[in-house]
Amino acid sequence: MARRCELTGKGPMSGNNVSHAKNRTRRRFLPNLNDVTLMSDVLGRSFKLRISAAALRTVDHRGGLDAFMAKAKDTELSDKALKIKKDIAEAQATA
Repeated sequence: MARRCELTGKGPMSGNNVSHAKNRTRRRFLPNLNDVTLMSDVLGRSFKLRISAAALRTVDHRGGLDAFMAKAKDTELSDKALKIKKDIAEAQATA
C-alpha cells in the first residue's frame, strides 16, 4: 500500500534530522494518512478512501466530497478517486 493520499497526491518527502551539534542525518517525512469513509450526496453512497488529515479538512471546508471532486485536478487524484469523480460528474449532468 503506497503512502500517498488518494485525493491530493501528497506523498513522503525527505529531509534532514538536525541535532543541536548540527549533525545532519537523512529522514523521511510521511503524510498523516487516515482510512475514512466519505459520503457522496449526489450518488447517495459512501466511499472508503485513504487520505491525509489535510485533505480531510479541505473536503470539509469545501462542503463535502462532491464539491471537492468538482474542483480537484485529475493529475492529483488516484485511479479510484478519478472513477468517483467521473461518476459524480455524470450524476450531476443527468440531474
